[in-house]
Amino acid sequence: MARISDQEGSKFDAPLDVVWKYLQHPEAHGNAHKGTRNRAMQPVTDTSFVVSWEQEMNGAWVKVANRITVFPPLGLVIEAVEGPMAGSKMFNVYTPHGNKTEVSVFGDFEATGVPAGHLEPMVRGFWEMAYNEDSAGIREFTKSSK
Repeated sequence: MARISDQEGSKFDAPLDVVWKYLQHPEAHGNAHKGTRNRAMQPVTDTSFVVSWEQEMNGAWVKVANRITVFPPLGLVIEAVEGPMAGSKMFNVYTPHGNKTEVSVFGDFEATGVPAGHLEPMVRGFWEMAYNEDSAGIREFTKSSK
């Protein structure tokens, strides 16, 4: 298991309320993430749900499921419950900065079949991909919401 954090001040070009609307919009948020298919969402409580999908990984489709608990406007908790990262947990914390929103991520990660030295670069690569896809998704969501 590896504890990894990213507090480098990555910022979305949208205020906090827009980021939360985007995150809670299944189509806008889900469609922003490329390389996925067969997405489904199952509510668990008023504030948590399980999202599952198939993710393309190294040319193969792998089933993934995360339990997500939201704490608007502070952040959310993601628990990997199925897939190669099962058992991993992370917190996304959103901080308003005027017309921008900073996202910081903290987590404990494990991955089946991934050597310890490869885990952190893999997680950071995933975070970068997710941030870039969400940034583009938020821009599109903002355009279509006007």
